[in-house]
Amino acid sequence: MKISGFFSAKNLNSTKKYQQSKPLIPPLKYWYPWSRQGLNWVIIFISVLLCLLMSPTRFLGMELLGIAPNWALIWLVAWSVKRPAISGAFAGIIMGLLQDALISPHPSHTVSLAIVGILTSRLQKHRFIQEDFISIALIVFIMVLISNTVFVVQLFFTNNSCKPNCFQMIEDIWIYYQRSTLSSAILSSLWAPVVYYPLNHWWQKIIKLTRN
Repeated sequence: MKISGFFSAKNLNSTKKYQQSKPLIPPLKYWYPWSRQGLNWVIIFISVLLCLLMSPTRFLGMELLGIAPNWALIWLVAWSVKRPAISGAFAGIIMGLLQDALISPHPSHTVSLAIVGILTSRLQKHRFIQEDFISIALIVFIMVLISNTVFVVQLFFTNNSCKPNCFQMIEDIWIYYQRSTLSSAILSSLWAPVVYYPLNHWWQKIIKLTRN
């Protein structure tokens, strides 16, 4: 007596093969838009948190004269490079506030990072940069110089104890600026692709799926 075709061994084997070949997590194109957007925000939050936690740390091979890469600025450049200036400025303010809470609020990092976000967005708008290693490293190098310059100017004008020995204070700030800025710019530009390329690839994929 033959068994019904629905319960045949051939159909059972094909069903098992389908279940085995079916991925546990479906591709992103089959996800609901809200679920893709939720995953995107989770990745943004985790990447920001990692960059902020790495800022005060000193790993072997990631410091020069005691200065580490500016991970918050690298993330901000990766975010702002293909977004409007208002988005870059808002992200810079948020990153600045988070960095103030983690390191020191005097002077605040919000001004310098907001300027970096705006300038990075404007560079992309005028097509001054391209998506390659040299361009990203160069823009991070320049933005570190600008950010540190703004920060040092803030440091001078927010210090109220300058009156007795202003010359000495200016000399100390200039020495700090020379020592920290060049080291941070070099290291940040070298490590920028480590943050930029994974995040940029992810954001481009999300934008493509959203448009489709």
